[in-house]
Amino acid sequence: MKFEGFNWDTGNTSKCQKHGLTQEEIEYFFQQEKIYVAPDIKHSNSEDRFLAIGRGPGNKLIIVAFTFRNQKGQRFIRPISARFMNRKEVQKYEKEVKKT
Repeated sequence: MKFEGFNWDTGNTSKCQKHGLTQEEIEYFFQQEKIYVAPDIKHSNSEDRFLAIGRGPGNKLIIVAFTFRNQKGQRFIRPISARFMNRKEVQKYEKEVKKT
Protein backbone atom coordinates (compact mmCIF):
# COMPACT_ATOMS: atom_id res chain seq x y z
CA MET A 1 0.00 0.00 0.00
CA LYS A 2 1.67 3.15 -1.19
CA PHE A 3 1.03 6.53 0.44
CA GLU A 4 2.88 9.76 1.12
CA GLY A 5 1.74 10.50 4.65
CA PHE A 6 -1.29 11.10 6.82
CA ASN A 7 -4.21 13.52 6.76
CA TRP A 8 -5.01 14.62 10.33
CA ASP A 9 -7.29 17.28 11.77
CA THR A 10 -9.00 17.79 15.13
CA GLY A 11 -11.94 15.59 14.10
CA ASN A 12 -10.11 12.38 13.31
CA THR A 13 -7.40 12.98 15.93
CA SER A 14 -9.90 13.20 18.79
CA LYS A 15 -11.95 10.24 17.52
CA CYS A 16 -8.87 8.00 17.42
CA GLN A 17 -7.54 9.22 20.77
CA LYS A 18 -10.84 8.57 22.56
CA HIS A 19 -10.22 4.86 21.94
CA GLY A 20 -6.72 5.00 23.43
CA LEU A 21 -4.49 5.34 20.36
CA THR A 22 -2.30 8.31 19.48
CA GLN A 23 -1.44 9.68 16.04
CA GLU A 24 2.08 8.32 16.42
CA GLU A 25 0.84 4.82 17.25
CA ILE A 26 -1.51 4.79 14.27
CA GLU A 27 1.17 6.05 11.91
CA TYR A 28 3.57 3.41 13.25
CA PHE A 29 0.88 0.76 12.69
CA PHE A 30 0.71 1.60 8.97
CA GLN A 31 4.48 1.16 8.67
CA GLN A 32 4.20 -2.52 9.69
CA GLU A 33 4.59 -5.25 7.11
CA LYS A 34 1.85 -7.53 8.41
CA ILE A 35 -1.36 -5.58 8.31
CA TYR A 36 -4.44 -6.81 6.56
CA VAL A 37 -6.54 -4.35 4.59
CA ALA A 38 -10.04 -4.94 3.26
CA PRO A 39 -12.77 -2.71 1.82
CA ASP A 40 -15.32 -1.48 4.37
CA ILE A 41 -18.30 -1.91 2.08
CA LYS A 42 -20.81 -1.18 4.85
CA HIS A 43 -19.42 2.36 5.34
CA SER A 44 -18.42 3.22 1.76
CA ASN A 45 -21.53 5.14 0.72
CA SER A 46 -19.94 8.52 -0.03
CA GLU A 47 -16.28 7.44 -0.35
CA ASP A 48 -14.23 4.26 -0.46
CA ARG A 49 -13.37 3.20 3.07
CA PHE A 50 -11.10 0.46 4.30
CA LEU A 51 -10.37 -1.51 7.45
CA ALA A 52 -6.83 -2.36 8.48
CA ILE A 53 -6.10 -5.00 11.11
CA GLY A 54 -2.76 -5.79 12.68
CA ARG A 55 -0.53 -5.45 15.71
CA GLY A 56 -0.11 -2.10 17.37
CA PRO A 57 1.39 -0.85 20.63
CA GLY A 58 2.27 -3.58 23.10
CA ASN A 59 1.69 -6.14 20.35
CA LYS A 60 -2.08 -5.70 20.84
CA LEU A 61 -4.39 -6.16 17.87
CA ILE A 62 -5.95 -2.99 16.56
CA ILE A 63 -8.40 -2.09 13.84
CA VAL A 64 -8.25 1.17 11.91
CA ALA A 65 -10.98 2.49 9.63
CA PHE A 66 -9.52 4.82 7.02
CA THR A 67 -9.87 6.35 3.61
CA PHE A 68 -7.44 7.92 1.17
CA ARG A 69 -7.18 11.62 0.39
CA ASN A 70 -5.44 12.90 -2.73
CA GLN A 71 -3.74 16.26 -2.32
CA LYS A 72 -1.60 17.85 -5.00
CA GLY A 73 -1.15 14.53 -6.74
CA GLN A 74 -0.11 12.69 -3.59
CA ARG A 75 -1.99 9.98 -1.72
CA PHE A 76 -2.53 10.32 2.04
CA ILE A 77 -4.13 8.00 4.57
CA ARG A 78 -6.92 9.64 6.54
CA PRO A 79 -7.65 7.57 9.66
CA ILE A 80 -11.34 7.75 10.57
CA SER A 81 -11.34 5.68 13.72
CA ALA A 82 -8.90 3.39 15.50
CA ARG A 83 -9.29 1.11 18.47
CA PHE A 84 -8.04 -2.02 20.15
CA MET A 85 -9.90 -5.13 19.07
CA ASN A 86 -12.24 -6.71 21.61
CA ARG A 87 -11.85 -10.29 22.84
CA LYS A 88 -14.29 -11.81 20.30
CA GLU A 89 -12.60 -9.98 17.41
CA VAL A 90 -9.17 -11.17 18.58
CA GLN A 91 -10.38 -14.78 18.75
CA LYS A 92 -11.89 -14.58 15.25
CA TYR A 93 -8.74 -12.93 13.87
CA GLU A 94 -6.43 -15.54 15.40
CA LYS A 95 -8.63 -18.36 14.08
CA GLU A 96 -8.50 -16.91 10.56
CA VAL A 97 -4.74 -16.38 10.69
CA LYS A 98 -4.20 -20.01 11.64
CA LYS A 99 -6.01 -21.04 8.46
CA THR A 100 -3.50 -19.23 6.26
